[in-house]
Amino acid sequence: MVTREFPVAESPTLRERAERWLAAGDPVTPVEPRSAATVMVVRDGSAGVEVFMLRRVATMAFAPRMMVFPGGGVDPRDADPDLPWAGPSPGEWAALMQVDEGTARELVAAAVREVFEECGVLLAGRSPEVVIDDVSGEHWHAQRQRLLSRDASLSEVLREHDLVLRSDLLGYRAHWVTPEFEARRYDTRFFSALLPQGQRADDLSSEADVADWVQPAELVAAWRDGAALMLPPTVVAVEEVAAAGSAAAFVAERPRIARVQPELVDTGDGLVLRAELPR
Repeated sequence: MVTREFPVAESPTLRERAERWLAAGDPVTPVEPRSAATVMVVRDGSAGVEVFMLRRVATMAFAPRMMVFPGGGVDPRDADPDLPWAGPSPGEWAALMQVDEGTARELVAAAVREVFEECGVLLAGRSPEVVIDDVSGEHWHAQRQRLLSRDASLSEVLREHDLVLRSDLLGYRAHWVTPEFEARRYDTRFFSALLPQGQRADDLSSEADVADWVQPAELVAAWRDGAALMLPPTVVAVEEVAAAGSAAAFVAERPRIARVQPELVDTGDGLVLRAELPR
C-alpha cells in the first residue's frame, strides 16, 4: 500500500465540515454511504489521452465546484434482471468487484446510465458486436431526460430501442468510499470506457457549469496550484489517465483494486485526508 495525503484546505466548505467533525469530540455515527458509479470516458487527443470531465455547479449539495467524471448514485431499477445485457455477465463482474451478482448488475447498469444521462455517451449496441454510433439528436436527448426524471429505467429505454448494454466496453479502475465526516457519502466504483466511434460527449448536463475534454496533466497542475478543485479519488484517477500511453491501453489495464476510505487527520500543520492506496 502507498500512503497519500490530500489537503482539506483547498475547499472552504469541505474544511468547515471537517473542523466541525473534529471539534465534536465524541464519536459521531457516520452517514451510511450510498452505492454509486462513475466513468472515465477517454479518447486519444493530439497531445495524449484526454478524459471527459464536468465541474459541478456551486449549488450542488455534494462536491460543489469540484471537477468530476460523469456518474452518480445507483437507482433501484438498475438491478432489473431483464436488463438487455452483452459482454461479461453480472456474475463475472461480481467476481471482479467482489460483490454479489445483484449488486454487480446495478453498479454496471448505473455506470452506463449515468454516463448517458450526464454527457450523452451510450455504451450499448444492437448486438454484442456492434456499438450504436450516433445518439446526439433530439430523440436521444429526450431519452436522457426520461432517465433523469425517472420516467423510464435504463432497461426500458434499451428494450424500446432493441439495444443491449455492452458491459465489455467498461474497464474497472477503483473503489473509493467518502470519508466519515461528510454529510453525504458514497461507496463508488470507478470505471473507464473508450469514447465509442461516431459518438460525442456533450455539455448538456444541468449539474455542471463546465463539461469538456481535459488534458489530465494540465488539470493536475491546476489542482496543485489551487486553480481547480478535485476530491482525492479524482486526483488519483486523473493522474492515472495522465500516465497512460493510449486511451485503449488505459481501458485495457487491470489495476490492483482495494477499498479506499480516506481518513481525516489533523497533522498539526493542517487538516489532511490520508488514504492508503493499492500499489
